[in-house]
Amino acid sequence: MSAWKTVIGLEVHAEMETESKMFSSCPVVDSVEAEPNTAVDALSLGMPGTLPVINMRAMEYGIMVGLALNCEIPPINQFARKNYFYPDLPKGYQISQYDRPLAVNGYVDIELEDGASKRIRVRRAHMEEDTGKLSHIMDGSLIDYNRAGVPLLEIVSEPDISSAKEAEAYARKLRSLLRYLGVNSGDMSKGVLRFEANVSVMREDDTELRERTEIKNLNSIRNMSKAIDYEAARQIKLYRDGEGVKPATLGWDEEAQRITVQRYKERADEYRYFPEPDLPIVEVSRDMVADIRARLPALPDELRARFVNELELSHYDASVLTAERAVAEYFQAITDGGVEPKLAANWLITDLFRLMNANEVERDAIDRIPVSAANFAGLLTLVQAGIINQNTARKQVLPEIWATGADARAIVDAKGLAQVSDPAIISSTASQVLAQNDDMVQRYLAGNEKVLNALFGKIMGAMRGKGDPAVVRRVLLDKLAGMKE
Repeated sequence: MSAWKTVIGLEVHAEMETESKMFSSCPVVDSVEAEPNTAVDALSLGMPGTLPVINMRAMEYGIMVGLALNCEIPPINQFARKNYFYPDLPKGYQISQYDRPLAVNGYVDIELEDGASKRIRVRRAHMEEDTGKLSHIMDGSLIDYNRAGVPLLEIVSEPDISSAKEAEAYARKLRSLLRYLGVNSGDMSKGVLRFEANVSVMREDDTELRERTEIKNLNSIRNMSKAIDYEAARQIKLYRDGEGVKPATLGWDEEAQRITVQRYKERADEYRYFPEPDLPIVEVSRDMVADIRARLPALPDELRARFVNELELSHYDASVLTAERAVAEYFQAITDGGVEPKLAANWLITDLFRLMNANEVERDAIDRIPVSAANFAGLLTLVQAGIINQNTARKQVLPEIWATGADARAIVDAKGLAQVSDPAIISSTASQVLAQNDDMVQRYLAGNEKVLNALFGKIMGAMRGKGDPAVVRRVLLDKLAGMKE
């Protein structure tokens, strides 16, 4: 009997960071920090007699995303009414797009753990308005309509994803693209980016897809991955037990770490889609598309290729440095300051990220840390020029910059940390250390090569870490060689 495989399609809901809502001038506010129901208007609340007006900035943002996803941008798109009744939908319908979406037929290339890449097709990306937010308490629910009407872009993939790991890679790539474009913060804790996973399983020799279920409103990539694995295992068990899978809308119970059935699935015709009578058809000119395309920033794949081909970084380093736009810009600011790219990449990925992790600072906040790109470049310039050694820079100067924000050169001068490269001074110190450690010298001369590093460490210690390591090692070897003669 053939093995089971998982089939996944993802729907990604991304709020567009506009100043006003999708169909009214009502302001968009932080749906977590703002007081509930303070950013609402007659249209947000579904009052009779209100007329929507399309937010064209939101449409431009949607087209930007469509182009970044390698989509076609149709010349005509149209809004529709999606009818369903739920407390967080005050009008009793949602203005969305159905058969004439904003963008179609795109793709995203993701990297797999084994280093291979895979193309995930994007079926469509369409604009709609977000719903309100429900908070369930005791025997009831509270509704906050601040979010109702916020511009929302829904990105729908084809069922090309074969595992939770692939879904995670796809989700992270989309989040990165949205942040690079500046149209979405990617802050899933505030619900501005949400995932819904359509999951089914099938035998490898099946010729048709089996019934699928949809896991709604996944609020983190980690929870999405857990939910997909759980649901795939649940479906396989049902089939093995001789039962079938019913199409259903599911939820992920984070506390219990399990899937819950919310309701059995509606069909598309139950939404009674029909063209929105209060909004015109939107014509997207080719000139408009060309203008938006020209304004796109360099995206992760392009930057990664540039870092590998032009700066000669490893594929791994380039991937890490381009995962977040803020990190890529920080790195470029360092290299623009004259720092050698490989040195900059190594220090950024190891030392600076280590400091950020220790201080619980996310990488996307690198532009707000105490170590500015200019100051970090200044530190690495001192290392590069041999004015301080890497150990001093790493253990004394960088932590001081983080703590105080002081200039790297000022710290070096104030603390007398400049590296000693004068062979005469180093030779004098080395002679004293060798005289004080004659037993170690004799072991080295007798053939114990391991003693060399210990002697090197003692000389560096005697110089309080300020000796130029290359010069110290050369002087030490010369003196030991002279003793052998």
